[in-house]
Amino acid sequence: MSLPSDLAATIALIGNPNAGKTTLFNALTGENQRVGNYSGVTVEVKAGTFFTPHGRKLRVLDLPGCYSLRAGSPDERVAVAALAGELPGEPRPDLVVCVVDASNLERHLQLVLQVVELGLPCVLALNMIDVAERSGLRLDPAKLADALGLPVVALQASAGKGVLELKQALRFPLPHAVAARWLAPGVAPETARRDFINRLCELAARRPEAHQLTVSDRADGVLLHPLYGWVFFLGILLAGFWAIFGLARIPMGWIELGQGALGAWVRSLLAQGDLRSLLVDGVIGGVGGVVMFLPQIALLFLFIGLLESTGYMARAAYLMDGVMARAGLSGKAFLPLFSSYACAIPGVMATRTIHSAKERLVTIFVAPWMSCSARLPVYLLIVPLLLHEDEGSWKQPLVLFGIYTLGTLSAFVVARVLRGRLGPDATAAHFLLEMPPYRLPQWRYIMRHVLERAWAFVQKAGTLILGLSILLWALSTYPKSSGADGAEKLAHSAMGRMGVVLEPLVRPLGFDGRIGTAILTSFSAREVFNASLAILFRVEGAGDDQAQRGMLRAQLAAAKWPDGRPLFTPLAMISLLVFYIYALQCLPTVAVVARESGSWRWALGQLGFMTAFAWCASLLIYQGGRLLGLG
Repeated sequence: MSLPSDLAATIALIGNPNAGKTTLFNALTGENQRVGNYSGVTVEVKAGTFFTPHGRKLRVLDLPGCYSLRAGSPDERVAVAALAGELPGEPRPDLVVCVVDASNLERHLQLVLQVVELGLPCVLALNMIDVAERSGLRLDPAKLADALGLPVVALQASAGKGVLELKQALRFPLPHAVAARWLAPGVAPETARRDFINRLCELAARRPEAHQLTVSDRADGVLLHPLYGWVFFLGILLAGFWAIFGLARIPMGWIELGQGALGAWVRSLLAQGDLRSLLVDGVIGGVGGVVMFLPQIALLFLFIGLLESTGYMARAAYLMDGVMARAGLSGKAFLPLFSSYACAIPGVMATRTIHSAKERLVTIFVAPWMSCSARLPVYLLIVPLLLHEDEGSWKQPLVLFGIYTLGTLSAFVVARVLRGRLGPDATAAHFLLEMPPYRLPQWRYIMRHVLERAWAFVQKAGTLILGLSILLWALSTYPKSSGADGAEKLAHSAMGRMGVVLEPLVRPLGFDGRIGTAILTSFSAREVFNASLAILFRVEGAGDDQAQRGMLRAQLAAAKWPDGRPLFTPLAMISLLVFYIYALQCLPTVAVVARESGSWRWALGQLGFMTAFAWCASLLIYQGGRLLGLG
């Protein structure tokens, strides 16, 4: 039955992880969606629209990647529900585009046959045809189409090749494929599908000789080697941390100079008073103290994007499978945990690819200990202050690497304990991960993703952090004191009084009330910690003289306890770093954990445990160091 010309039909894209669905979705719709060269990136249904060459408007859904329609994991259940028309507010698709990796037909066609058996009209999209041809595979789309009884289009979605031909193939009405071609009475469906796929590949997909190794095969001989693979993996991580410090110095210097010039310009326009203080100390100082770290955050997302796009991320998951097993997890948990280095929220959501319900809960519980990009400004503020700039920049990446390693290893230990307490899981499955071929980076998608994340950071700085900076400035300014001393004014303010209440709780950790207040405000967003310090410490020292110095690190280095002792001693800074390694990232994470785990008790228990653990670990570091005479 054909559709009215003014009614947009719904097209669903389905396929195995790494088949390139999201790349094709972007090519069809022009939407800026994240593309990752490993399984589990698409964990929700994305929608967009486009027009065919015939002038028909089509609506397209990008379904989560799945290996079968048995619905063993949450993301597979979403895909099955979408195909059945059971998603709230979504009709059943009028047509399904089965996206397969042309170089892995034997595995990917299993899902295609299951989709055809649902009785939906289908089009087969042979994606990554370039990779298949480079590996020596010779495909015959016409024979595939004849054997399957459905249209087959060869394409390379990452380069836009074949996309127009695919749009032309999306016609209505489209004949249904006949599942009886491979299903027969007395034969198990799985066996029938496997036998049919073997015959089909012999007919239409001629493979190279067995002794011919592809470039990916030869590279994996080194990169997946039990020794050399780990050397390369650790080398990549160290290189990434070095880049975050080394390459970002120049643009950070530009931002710092711009911030200083803007502050000086505002001071020259306005007389001394609350308005000037608000703009210079509250807005420019608070927001600028966070925006300064934008280049390093952009480099972090560039680093992760390169690992995803080139195909190395799947190799890292393979290497980590043995390590994850010692923590009671599988290699499949590595991908959500690694995503949490960028942000815990998508990392927690990516656990939907885990079949085991208990393993998924454990992974959600420890994901926030993968230090996210929001903590990066805190680390990048404290680490150079701890080491001093004249000690050589090569030490800073090593310390940052140690910070990430400590959080990761601690997460594995807690995961092991928690996994043992939860007991075995009847839904547990073997770790299955497809190794995509190595590819050149998809720079267009990587840069779009980096710019998107950088812009999101700037938007947060211009909204949430700006608002909190103004609020913090007001709390640290009012009510006013008649005294002229800056420290006396702060003590009399609402912020100073809040610090008095918090100081007994944080003083055993080596912090005063101001640091305690900054920690408290940072539960809204970790980056706010820097903005809070910029506002809280503006009154230390010699007023305008200190403002001219312009560097928050210089202000912190000069800060002292009332008895004249330095506040930011090396031991206190290590204690602060340890606290931020273990404390939960932000309150929005709590809401996402509650939604994904289906339990507010689990989310609040996670918040309470991680906050208490962070306090105890920081206490142990600071008080233990003092007993050893370290500070």
